Amino acid sequence: MIENIFKLSESIRYVAIYRNGLLESRAKLNTSDASSSESDRYEELLVNPTLLTLASQRGNIDCGGLEYLLVRYGSFFQFVCPVNSGHLSVCIEPDADPIAIATNIKSLLHSDS
Repeated sequence: MIENIFKLSESIRYVAIYRNGLLESRAKLNTSDASSSESDRYEELLVNPTLLTLASQRGNIDCGGLEYLLVRYGSFFQFVCPVNSGHLSVCIEPDADPIAIATNIKSLLHSDS
């Protein structure tokens, strides 16, 4: 799955899948303004699950649920979406079109399910 996501765009810098308590991630080499691998690990274990829980709870009240989150940090976009028993996280270059990439990722996820 991770390799297939990287194939979607040259603008994808990092992909992580956190499922059933197991984290698998890969990053492109020589990426400018990249966060540290330790920082990425805590983002996947703590930050992204918390954001998804909060946004999902709000979305389930009267917004039709949650499809994905898109966070714009200073140096990149972070796409996060719930998957069975966890989440998928993709770091996207700041000059890319994150909505187009998100749409392609969601299509890939649907074709694999």
